[in-house]
Amino acid sequence: MPKYEHVMIARQDLSNMQAEGLLEHFSKILVENKGHVVDSEYWGLKTMAYKVNKNRKGHYTFLKSDAPAEAVQEMERLMRLHEDVMRVMTIKVKDHDEGPTVMMGSKPRNREEKTDDVKPEAGGE
Repeated sequence: MPKYEHVMIARQDLSNMQAEGLLEHFSKILVENKGHVVDSEYWGLKTMAYKVNKNRKGHYTFLKSDAPAEAVQEMERLMRLHEDVMRVMTIKVKDHDEGPTVMMGSKPRNREEKTDDVKPEAGGE
């Protein structure tokens, strides 16, 4: 069965619980159409780069699925008709990555906490 990843942006005036409820609602639609939800994540209320439908922020959600194309098309159709959903993006992937996405990871708070920075040693050449 094909594998997909979906990102949905919901309106900023929804509560966190309502945004997560939308994710569950659309997950049920996939399951009802012979699909399988592998994983889902609520990324939170994020500021967007530009205004969308007069909104500066949006609730971001992420969904991994194994579903037939018809199930994905039906879910996307219903997402686009839903008044609380501002944007939807679906991509087809070869394999799902294990573990949480980069968005769920913690980011360093200052430069000293970064692990990929190489500090020069004193008294070098």
